[in-house]
Amino acid sequence: MIDRETVENVSKLARLGLNDQEIEMYREQLSSILDNIRILQEADVSGISPTVHASRLTNVTRSDNPRPSYPPEVMLANAPDQEDNSLKVNAVLEGE
Repeated sequence: MIDRETVENVSKLARLGLNDQEIEMYREQLSSILDNIRILQEADVSGISPTVHASRLTNVTRSDNPRPSYPPEVMLANAPDQEDNSLKVNAVLEGE
């Protein structure tokens, strides 16, 4: 069980201004978390291999197959203004 002084010390290190009610609330919550961790540490996991994911995930994305791009004329067909196969827009930054 975490004592009040530990919570006060951690709150001081974290620069949290906790009142008495908050200190007591966090003391109870942190004690509960540590109790749960103690329970988990008692579990026998010697026969279980470490895993990154709980389920056996594989790459679920599609394969990246190169293919031809659309021609610039098709991509710029609805462009309001174009120049040299590029979309032409007004400058938004002023240069020196």
